[in-house]
Amino acid sequence: MRRITISVEDSLAQQFDDLIERHGYQNRSEAFRDLVRGRLEQERKITYQVRYCIASLSYVYNHHERELASRLAALQHEHHDICVSSMHVHLDHDNCLETIVLRGLYRQVSAFADSVIAQSGVRHGNVNVVPVDMATPSLAQHRHPHFHPKT
Repeated sequence: MRRITISVEDSLAQQFDDLIERHGYQNRSEAFRDLVRGRLEQERKITYQVRYCIASLSYVYNHHERELASRLAALQHEHHDICVSSMHVHLDHDNCLETIVLRGLYRQVSAFADSVIAQSGVRHGNVNVVPVDMATPSLAQHRHPHFHPKT
C-alpha cells in the first residue's frame, strides 16, 4: 500500500471528519479510499469503460394509470435477458413500488432503466448500478433442453 499526503483547508478537513463520524469510518484513510473508488467508478460509467454490471431499479407508480402496469410488464418481458428478478409491493390503494434486479452489459442495463423511469406515470425512479468484472452467463447456459426461446 502506498502512502500519500494531502493538504486541505481547515473547513474542508472538518467537513471530512464530520462525514467520517456520520458514516462510521474507522479512520480517514478508509473514508478517502471509498471516496476515490466511488469517483473512479463514476468516471468509468460516464466514459462507458464499464462493460458489465448488476443493478437495482426501483420506482413508484400509480397502478390505476391507464395500461402502465401492462407496459412495465411488457418491458420486463422484452428484456428478460437482463431482468433477473422483480418484487412488487402495494404501498396503498393507488401506489405500487417495484424493484427489479438487473444484470448484463452496462449500456443495455442503463438504457433499460432509463426507459422504465421515463414511462409516463412512473414516479420516484432510481437506479443503483454496481460495475462488476465478470461476464454475465449466456442464455445458452440456462436453456432447458426442450425449451428454446425465439431469438
